[in-house]
Amino acid sequence: MQYQNSLTFAKQQDKEDKLSYLRNRFHIPKDKNGHEWLYFTGNSLGLQPKSTKEYINQELEDWANLGVEGHFEAKNPWLNYHEYLTDKMAKIVGAKPIETVIMNTLTTNLHLLMVSFYRPTKTKYKIVIESDAFPSDRYAVQSQLEFHGFSKDDVIEWKPRKNEELLRIEDLEEIIATQGNEIALLLIGGVNYYTGQFLDLKKIAEIGHSKDCVVGIDLAHGAGNVDPNLHDSGVDFAAWCTYKYLNSGPGSLAGLFVHEKHAKNKELPRFAGWWNHNKATRFNMRQPFDVLEGAEGWQLSNPPILSMAAIKASLDLFDEVGMDSLREKSEKLTGYFEFLINEMGSNDIKIITPKNPKERGCQLSIQVKNADKSLHQKLTKKNIITDWREPDVIRCAPVPMYTSFEDVYHMVSILNKLLK
Repeated sequence: MQYQNSLTFAKQQDKEDKLSYLRNRFHIPKDKNGHEWLYFTGNSLGLQPKSTKEYINQELEDWANLGVEGHFEAKNPWLNYHEYLTDKMAKIVGAKPIETVIMNTLTTNLHLLMVSFYRPTKTKYKIVIESDAFPSDRYAVQSQLEFHGFSKDDVIEWKPRKNEELLRIEDLEEIIATQGNEIALLLIGGVNYYTGQFLDLKKIAEIGHSKDCVVGIDLAHGAGNVDPNLHDSGVDFAAWCTYKYLNSGPGSLAGLFVHEKHAKNKELPRFAGWWNHNKATRFNMRQPFDVLEGAEGWQLSNPPILSMAAIKASLDLFDEVGMDSLREKSEKLTGYFEFLINEMGSNDIKIITPKNPKERGCQLSIQVKNADKSLHQKLTKKNIITDWREPDVIRCAPVPMYTSFEDVYHMVSILNKLLK
């Protein structure tokens, strides 16, 4: 596609965009004068769909009118509410319904999954993470190591090479080839939060499994952003939040994936609760624990309906549009964004996100030489909401559901003026 550095071109792209109508389905934040923000932080918190209030109000009304009977008599009976989300969530992450469930929050899910899949021995106990993993992942694996009697230093880091920002798959191959006999688990961020790099999950699974290592993926920055194709990738498990690209609201519930090959293995150690017990006898109350098959077998408690209602509102939007269309627009948006940044011709700016659109989601991480957080603050004063990461990177996510080409044009135009 031939891009042009003009507002006329940006407006024409929006006019031709078959998904442009989606922007009106979201609440776009405004300043005190009623001017819309240029919102580029869907990778931290997605915007609210206008339908969310209706979905939550339905459950509030049913609670008010039915009380406990809402579990069976609500418009969307609460007893099986999580099941309304499963098929649509599975499609978004490229999984089968039996492999997918919405439950708990992200780090909680990772810990529950590691109860089952991190089974260290005296000789095979180390965990591989990427060197710039999101801090909560690092804390989680370090605490798991210490819980099992090992050192938090028994983490092996997959690092970029000197003077590089991106990870190379051949370096992971080298780690597994030389240390694989000591490694029990790989826990890798499928899309790196800092650089926006989308990793080859299928290749990572093949590399890890070649030395009998379990492979897990944190998809916090991938779900609703890229197509991770989890089932075909062959990874053992994955978890993700829903409040970023999936627009479900701050602190909302998370997703969990366990590959079908583990679905019927009831011998996998796990923590147990009421909600991963056999549905047919769950309310008998006096039956011995009988774990459910598939991802549902990792649930513990009955679900918080109000949070699930917000997720349902968002997933219905995704189901209406489809990930293929969203990815197509996403690649165009980041391509235009990249073009405009390069058009600035500044030696002080570097995009550290992969140039290949297939190796990134809807994020560009812009490194600004000699910059500090004051640049981010100046952008904020101009109603541009981005995310600053130390020491010198602005993370920007042009989300295809609600970001326009005109938004991108104005953002780069204002950034250019500030830097000059």
